[in-house]
Amino acid sequence: MRNHRILLRRVPSGLPTPEDFDSDEVDVPAPADGQFLSRTIWLSLDPYYRNIMKGSQFYAERLTPGDPMCGETVAQVVESRHPGFAGGDYVVVRNGWQDYGVSDGVGVRKLDPSAAPLSTALGVLGMPGLTGYAGLVYLGEPRPGQTVVVSAATGPVGSTAGQVARLVGARPVGIAGSPEKCRYAVEELGYSACANYRDGNLREQLEAMCPDGIDVYFDNVGGDTLGAVLANLARDARVVLCGMIEAYSMDQPPPGPFLGPVVAARATLKGLVVYDWLHKQAEQQRVVAAWIRDGVFRYREDVTEGLQGAPGAFCRLMQGRNFGKALVRVAPEQRA
Repeated sequence: MRNHRILLRRVPSGLPTPEDFDSDEVDVPAPADGQFLSRTIWLSLDPYYRNIMKGSQFYAERLTPGDPMCGETVAQVVESRHPGFAGGDYVVVRNGWQDYGVSDGVGVRKLDPSAAPLSTALGVLGMPGLTGYAGLVYLGEPRPGQTVVVSAATGPVGSTAGQVARLVGARPVGIAGSPEKCRYAVEELGYSACANYRDGNLREQLEAMCPDGIDVYFDNVGGDTLGAVLANLARDARVVLCGMIEAYSMDQPPPGPFLGPVVAARATLKGLVVYDWLHKQAEQQRVVAAWIRDGVFRYREDVTEGLQGAPGAFCRLMQGRNFGKALVRVAPEQRA
């Protein structure tokens, strides 16, 4: 068998393009004692890969040109020499952008394919869902009746944070980048309102939608959007700093927003790193899975077919052109 891989060809300058990637085929690796081989079914595409590509010191993973792209996947074990895994097991494992991968089992999570669609383990019931849930509940601490603003409101992290806000009795207001996404946020996800940041003055839009100010802001983008929100904070507001996608493709960080409104509002800014909240993953999966079964929590996936489509799909993600959790279906869930 041969293993198709997508490689980093060069470190992008600015937004990534398909030309920044390459591909090859190598022999499928054989597992050693204490390892297992798995075939990739679903590949998660996430903005933070861009930071790894440019060598951010925040991440343990490193990429140099010629390396296979890294990434989290759902896979099925095909050969095991590990006592904890058997052939046929479904797992969440960091196979990266390739058809097959070998793992020693560290950090790998088994999946029950009857509990939920396998793809949700990379989205609403995976790391993005945990990020939105733990960040809002434990750092944002929304209270009933308070206004919660969420940027990138229809993505996997933002849609989780916004729906959690609604389900605990707060008033969620979204920020998104198109009329279609804003309609989806309000009509499907239950946001009270949604501001299109491409449609006029965002600061003024938020002032009209949040007349009593913003009590909690869940920030997924940073940049000018963060500045517009800070100008509308309520007294004792909480700001959860989760992602800064606007800066991921910049060689130098952009100038920060003016922080005077933070002082005036006596606000608190808290940084969110999802790995600090892994101990809440079982809680998040139990709570959100129950909401999904009850029909009060929705999610959307943006699926690209075939590993060869991963570079283009990642570029669309970094341009904000995806709609829902970005995934690549690498192979069927069951072998024919």
